[in-house]
Amino acid sequence: MSVLTQIKTELSQLGVKPKKTLGQNFLINEGVYQKIVGALELESNDTVVEVGPGLGTLTEFLALSGAKVIAVEKDNRLVDYLKKKFKNQKNVRIIEGDILNFKIESLNLDITNYKVAGNIPYYLTSHLIRTILEDWRMPSTVVLMLQKEVAQRICAKPPRMSLLAVSVQYYAQPQIVSYVSSGNFYPPPDVDSAIIKLVLKDGNAVLRTGEEKFFKVARAGFAGKRKQLGNNLSGGLKLEKSFAEKKLKSIGVDPRRRAETLTLSEWELIANTLLPH
Repeated sequence: MSVLTQIKTELSQLGVKPKKTLGQNFLINEGVYQKIVGALELESNDTVVEVGPGLGTLTEFLALSGAKVIAVEKDNRLVDYLKKKFKNQKNVRIIEGDILNFKIESLNLDITNYKVAGNIPYYLTSHLIRTILEDWRMPSTVVLMLQKEVAQRICAKPPRMSLLAVSVQYYAQPQIVSYVSSGNFYPPPDVDSAIIKLVLKDGNAVLRTGEEKFFKVARAGFAGKRKQLGNNLSGGLKLEKSFAEKKLKSIGVDPRRRAETLTLSEWELIANTLLPH
């Protein structure tokens, strides 16, 4: 039975019709599922938290690796269905919960072998990534299906940086594993997708600047689109413009540059210079 036939059969059994408003586009290409699992590089002693398993198709592929799969699903109708579907799978655990409010610490996960995977609704993307990176105990690897343009923005380099790229790259090394056209989904979405892999930096690799100070400066720098750095930083941090520009020049950063052109190490240097305490 093809993945598409299986998904249509399961939806029919549940009496559910995919809702575009909820981002319900089901992946129907087995080869793409294999790419997601391959990118995770799962070992039998790993634990993978799956975000929004839906009908459990990705869950099945993840479980075949031998890793422990903890699938967190918000829809209680699907939770009951998934629990029945995987009742004989010893390495699969189904949990009902909203992933954005989920207390990851309740799972007592070992940080050395805990990973995250999911084919998520596009409207959740930024919020979910921020939640995983900022609020959760850090996983070692995250592999997600995202909108193509968002994945490209996350992986950008100067001079095409954005606050999203800076925010993700502060915590992780991102890479695009594969592009996935809309025809690989049922129903097909209006945009193409990409599988993105985030390899989290270990404690020593995360920039030394405190998160709060670093992001306060970065947010100020990106506050005015295509405006010069000196203007944005002085306004956003409530500093005299002449003082901000003098400080930037002292570390070799031209205040006329734009935020999109800066590297992470330059942001760290700027944060330590403008907000030394």
